[in-house]
Amino acid sequence: MKINLSHGSGGKASSELMQSIFGKHFSNPILDKMEDAAVLDIHGKIAFSTDSFVVTPVFFKGGDIGKLAVCGTVNDLLMMGAKPLYMTAAFILEEGLDIDDLERIVISMKNAAEEAGIKIVAGDTKVIEGKGGLFINTSGIGHIPEAFNVSASNCKPSDVLILSGNLGDHHACILSHRMQIENGIESDCAPLNTIIEAMFDAGIQVKTMRDVTRGGLGTILNELAEMSGCGIEIIEKDLPVNASVRGFCEILGLDPLYMGNEGKMIAIVSEKDADRALALIKETQYGKDAAIIGRAVSGHGVTMITPLGGKRTVDVLYGEGLPRIC
Repeated sequence: MKINLSHGSGGKASSELMQSIFGKHFSNPILDKMEDAAVLDIHGKIAFSTDSFVVTPVFFKGGDIGKLAVCGTVNDLLMMGAKPLYMTAAFILEEGLDIDDLERIVISMKNAAEEAGIKIVAGDTKVIEGKGGLFINTSGIGHIPEAFNVSASNCKPSDVLILSGNLGDHHACILSHRMQIENGIESDCAPLNTIIEAMFDAGIQVKTMRDVTRGGLGTILNELAEMSGCGIEIIEKDLPVNASVRGFCEILGLDPLYMGNEGKMIAIVSEKDADRALALIKETQYGKDAAIIGRAVSGHGVTMITPLGGKRTVDVLYGEGLPRIC
C-alpha cells in the first residue's frame, strides 16, 4: 500500500495511519493521550534542540532516516551535558511512499529511541505531492544537572582533544550508495549516551563537547577555536580513519577532515584527565577507535602537524560539500 493525499487529510485515512504505524510503535503514556500538546514534568535547567532530516537515500548501510533523526537529536542534547528525555517527530510524506517502508523507518526510530533512553511524545504528519520520499523534523528536550557546565568558553591552552572514533564513515557510506559503489562501508549513525555517561560518572573534567557532523572535523574545530578564544593544534597521523574509508577518499580525492559523521564527537578535557578519559571512551560500544588528536594552544585558528613535521592551516569547509547527508 502507498501513501496518498487522503493520509494527510485529517480524516479516517489519517487516523488509521496514526493508529497502525505511529501510535503502534511510539506508544508511551504521554503520547497515548493523543492531546494537542504533550504535558511534560521537567525541573531545573534544560537543553532544547530542533533539527530536520532529508538524507538521500533514506535507507543506507548502518541505518536509515529514522535512526538518523533520533541519533542526531539525542547527540545534540548530549553535547550540552543534558540527559535526553523527550522528543517530537513531524513527518512530511510524499505521495507514493510505500507504507511498509514508512513502518520500517518508524520501527528504526523506536529502537534508536529506546537505546538512547528518550521518549517520542508528540508528532505530526503531512502528505504532499512528490516522488515517494519523506522528510522528518524533530525537537528534543533534555535535563542538564546543575553541576554541569559544558561550554567552549571553559577551554584553555594545554587542554586535550579526544575524538571518539574514525572519521568519514557516514559521508563515505552515503556517497557510495549514490554512486552505486559496492563496498563494506557503513554509516557510524549512533547515540553517544554511553560515552558521555562514562566520562561524567568518572568525574572527568569535560570542558566542552561537539558532535562531528556536517562540515566535518575541520569546520567543527574552527568553530571551537573561535568560541573558546584558543588556538587548536592537531596531529595528522593521530587522526583515526578506517582503512576502507581512507582508500575511498584517495580514489575520489576527498579529505576525511571535511567529511560528515553521525556518531562521532570531540571532547575537550583537562590535561590531567586526558589518558583516563580516553581509556573510558575506548571501553564503550561506540568509542573503541577513540584517539587523542591534539590540544588547545595559545593563539587562534586550527593548525595540523603533518607526518613530515610541517604545519598546515585547517580552515572551514567551503562550498556545498555533500548535500542531503542527514
